[in-house]
Amino acid sequence: MTNKNIHTISLLVANKPGVLVRVALVFARRGFNIDALVVSPATDPRYSRMTITAQGDPNTLDQIIKQVSKLIDVLHASEHTGINAVHKELTLIKVKSTPVSKPILSKLAKKFQAKVIDTDEKTVIIEHTGTTEQIDEIESLLKKHTVIEMVRSGKLVMAKGQEST
Repeated sequence: MTNKNIHTISLLVANKPGVLVRVALVFARRGFNIDALVVSPATDPRYSRMTITAQGDPNTLDQIIKQVSKLIDVLHASEHTGINAVHKELTLIKVKSTPVSKPILSKLAKKFQAKVIDTDEKTVIIEHTGTTEQIDEIESLLKKHTVIEMVRSGKLVMAKGQEST
C-alpha cells in the first residue's frame, strides 16, 4: 500500500554551483526532510534534473514547490504521482550466501527479474530495478538470508506520454 504522505518532486535547474543547497534550504525551512535525492544531467548540459522524495503534509509541499519555483536557477518544479509518471529505483544488495543458499538466492532474483551481478564463496550481490514497493519486497525476502550491505539509488521519475518531466 502506497503512503500518501510520500511525495516525488521533479525539478529542472540550472547546472550551477549552489543550486542544490538553495533547494534543500527551502525544504528544511518548511520542516520537510529529504528522504532521497537524485541529481543527473538533463539532455541540455546547461541544466540538471533533480528528483526529490520527501514525506510530509501535501499543503506544505504545495508551498515548497511554489517557493522552489521562485528560485532564480529553477526552471520548472512539480510533483509527480504514480498515475502520470513512471517511478523506478535501483538497488544493490549484498547477501550472505552458502553453497546451499546460492541457488535459492538466484531463484529469488530471477522471480523479481533482478540480476546476480557478483558472487564469491560467502556473498552474492543482487541488482534490482523496480518500484519502491518492489524493492521493499525483495529487500524483505533477502533479509531472511542476512543482508550485509545495501545501496539504493533513490527514486527516478519520468512523466508519461508527451508531458514534460
